[in-house]
This record gives sequence, structure tokens and C-alpha cells, in this order.
Amino acid sequence: MTSGPHRASGELGPPVLAAHVAVPAAAEVSVTVIDPRKRPRTVAFSGDRAPVLDERQYETGRGPCLDAALTGGIISIPDTATDRTYEAFSAACHRHGVRRVLAVGLPGPQWIIGALNFYGTGDRPFDDEVRAAATLFATRAAVLVANAATYEDSVELTADLEQAMASRAVIEQAKGIVMADKGCTPDEAFRVLATISSRSNVKLREVAQRLVDQAQHRRRRLSAPPS
Repeated sequence: MTSGPHRASGELGPPVLAAHVAVPAAAEVSVTVIDPRKRPRTVAFSGDRAPVLDERQYETGRGPCLDAALTGGIISIPDTATDRTYEAFSAACHRHGVRRVLAVGLPGPQWIIGALNFYGTGDRPFDDEVRAAATLFATRAAVLVANAATYEDSVELTADLEQAMASRAVIEQAKGIVMADKGCTPDEAFRVLATISSRSNVKLREVAQRLVDQAQHRRRRLSAPPS
């Protein structure tokens, strides 16, 4: 984490720093991204309070930044001391010295990609001028955030595919071991593995991996020279 409005952490630090220039009334800024599975995460932030308050919303499923990220709208809490719409969140903000919050949705080409979140601690309100500046900046930042989000999604998809391919490979190996041991068909071998998985409450891939490991251990033991 970092402190102060002139440093930023995360994958999109430069837009956060630029947001401070566009909206100087904000003491801290963060960027929430919503992936295609509707999971939120903070990808950039300044200060120590913004990521903590973002995370509180993700945990409870309620808050202005999360709602703006899901709907693409603009949500404001003018005074956290008197707010009743997000009462628990506003109370947490007040305890952290945050007096007002402004969240601006970031609409992407295919779905709402997230929100730009502004946390105010000073006397200046998030008035119409601040809201206009924040909205204009969010529109420009949305392209950069969308590109970063698309890249992250592609990396995650690649990892998922690689894991699925590895799982399939080990299951095929295990089927071959069962077929050789029992003289059965591939479908029958798969049912044997599935039955073991169900009865032992262990994932099919783990059952297959154990069987492969046991077979490899036996081969090594048989091939080892006598002592």
C-alpha cells in the first residue's frame, strides 16, 4: 500500500494518478474492475483507505463503488456521517476519516467493466463541477481499464484451459491403467474412476493422479536393481 494522493499502486497506477489531477477534491482514488463472471476486484488505488473500503463492499456485496461498477451509473454519498442508503459502509468510511464518496461507472464495449472511486476527506464537497470532471475522466479512462481487464481475462482463461488439459491428460493415463488391469473398455474404466471419486468424496482428477503416481512408483520399484 501507499500513502498520499501522489503515489499509486496496482496494475493501473497511472490513471489513478491522473484522476487526482482531474479531481483534486478526492484524497484517495481506486479502480474497481468487474470480470465477466461478475467478480469485483481493485486493480489500482492510492492511499491506505481506498482498498480497505473497496474490499469491505466486495465482502458484503453492497456499497456505492460496487453498485456503480455493476450498473455503470454515478453514485454519490455527500456526507458519510448522515448517509442512510449505505449506512454500514458510510459508518466504516466515517471511522476511517472519509467524509464523502463518489463512484463513476466505467462502461465497456460488451459489459460494465467497473468503476472509478473517489474518496474525499477534506471540506470541499463533490459538487456538480467535481462530478462533471470525474465523469469526463472516467469516460477517457474506461478504454485503458477495458484493455487491461481484457488482458487479465485472457490470461485467466489460458490458465483455466491449461489446467483442464492437464486434468484430461492424467485422467486418460489413469483410464489406461485401469483398462490394462481389468481388461475393460475406456468407458468402463472411466466409470471405475468415477465410482472411486464418488465413494471417497475426492475429485476425479485427484483420484486419477493418485492412481498414476502409484503405477509409476510400482514401475520404479520393479525396475530398480536388486540391492
